[in-house]
Amino acid sequence: MNNHENEDLFNKERQNDLKMKVEKKDGEPSLAFKGASLAALLIGVLAYLLGLFNAGMELNEKGYYFAILIFGLYSSISLQKAVRDKEEGIPVTNIYYGISWLALIISILLMAIGLYNAGSIVLSEKGFYGMAFVLSIFAAITVQKNVRDTQRAREID
Repeated sequence: MNNHENEDLFNKERQNDLKMKVEKKDGEPSLAFKGASLAALLIGVLAYLLGLFNAGMELNEKGYYFAILIFGLYSSISLQKAVRDKEEGIPVTNIYYGISWLALIISILLMAIGLYNAGSIVLSEKGFYGMAFVLSIFAAITVQKNVRDTQRAREID
């Protein structure tokens, strides 16, 4: 093989490598950020649910904390969407925007009040549930933002 053939072979391999890479669009979050956000959401939700499953509380208490988690996740995603829509000039009614904020605040208050009044839960467990809840809400917002950014970046091209 001469030098020219080596260069052609190298260029073909390089072109194949470039074809295999997924092209990232402008404004699209990196794959690492998407993965980290999704991992944080899964870790937060699974830790919360695992703690709830193993908790020594009654079933109605477990249902209360499960409902707060679902309510918090939904309200945080709804709020993120409403805020983003407003920023992008997509019409959002003031009542929906206000309800989204109110729902998130209520879910956080219900969690705080529930943990404060829970006599059967030790302080370390209260901290665990609080942190898993906050991690889950934050990660849900981030995952929703990543989905929206990815969709928008692909629509532009």
